[in-house]
Amino acid sequence: MKTKGNRKTHVNIVTLGCSKNVVDSEILFTQLKGNGVSVEHESENDDSNVVVINTCGFIDNAKQESIDTILRYVDAKESGIVEKVYVSGCLSHRFKDELAPEIPQVDAWFGTNELPRLLKTLKADYKKELVGERLLTTPAHYAYLKIAEGCDRPCSFCAIPLMRGKHVSTPMDQLVTQASNLAAKGTKELILIAQDLTYYGLDIYKKRNLAELLDKLADVEGIDWIRLQYAYPAGFPMDILEVIKNRPNVCNYLDMPLQHGSSEILKLMRRGINREKTEELVDSIRQKVPDIALRTTLIAGHPGETEDHFEEMYRFVEKMRFDRLGIFQYSHEEDTHSYSMPDDIPAEIKEERTDLIMELQQGISSELNQKKVGNTFKVLFDRKEGDYFIGRTEYDSPEVDNEVLVPASQYVRLGDFANVRINRAEEFDLFGDVIS
Repeated sequence: MKTKGNRKTHVNIVTLGCSKNVVDSEILFTQLKGNGVSVEHESENDDSNVVVINTCGFIDNAKQESIDTILRYVDAKESGIVEKVYVSGCLSHRFKDELAPEIPQVDAWFGTNELPRLLKTLKADYKKELVGERLLTTPAHYAYLKIAEGCDRPCSFCAIPLMRGKHVSTPMDQLVTQASNLAAKGTKELILIAQDLTYYGLDIYKKRNLAELLDKLADVEGIDWIRLQYAYPAGFPMDILEVIKNRPNVCNYLDMPLQHGSSEILKLMRRGINREKTEELVDSIRQKVPDIALRTTLIAGHPGETEDHFEEMYRFVEKMRFDRLGIFQYSHEEDTHSYSMPDDIPAEIKEERTDLIMELQQGISSELNQKKVGNTFKVLFDRKEGDYFIGRTEYDSPEVDNEVLVPASQYVRLGDFANVRINRAEEFDLFGDVIS
């Protein structure tokens, strides 16, 4: 093994958490490459002498995964495999003052807005000419496009504003340039992300401007799909529905976390909307875009959630029949408004409630998928696993939604589209054959 004195710097970036962290890691990756630094993303080999861990601090499980990862690389440092361990991202931003004395082997801690300082520590310059350029860590055919940073919403349970700051929209011309650069490199699908997409433009254009942004992005040559993740229901900009309906490359897909189905709990959560208004919004969206797939996420076990409140949420899910749904157990986050309330729901009850909702959704998903049998869909193929090529329809986002499986004997090109006739359906997967 080379000694510390003669090893050339080789950086391994490890990304934890959400797609917004993925984008941050890709920007760091691009800057380091632009500086001539040898760098990999999530290297499978132990040949990197510098590790940068981009952490998540969203909920307890994510924080624990981040800490476990830090400790893993600290152990590697003490074993002489790694020379430097740097920690960035949300967990570092929020808890570095507490963590630094506990894990002194970490060489430096960086917040979510300290990219120039991190680069300087890595003996690299922040190159402004690389702003808007991205080296992807996802498959080349899809990319996340972060249209804003931070959040101004007052949700009682959420620590994201503590880690990411206030909402700051990225100007439209910069986003169009990013999209054009990505398309020129073969990206076919843009997944628009932010803490809150629907707030886009209020800070810099003094109005909600997501619809105009969508129109401009839809004009970018080479972009076949654009999908929306993380829309906020209160103050939802209805004009985006016309764009979704009228622009063929804007997917009939909307990810809108609703968090609960009880008006009382939504009030405690400070969501700015009740169940009745939520149902009216979902109905309006489905009326204006009848073919839309709606994804949502919920939280079980928020302080004050009674059996009656949970029953309301259960009936809400049963009634609304969302195409896609995920549910989290409430995590008691320091310095949030909800933290002032007692975390009074036992862990086993939270788990039981999440399981009940997912069992319900499993049945709904199964029924909805069965209706797809015999139909043909345009599928974008992401990867090959074992005996199958695996892809998605426009109604499904990577990693979190349904997948379409086609026998590997039927040749398809990864990163390309093919028409697939569905011949079998399970709860969260569709099986089919490629047709000419």
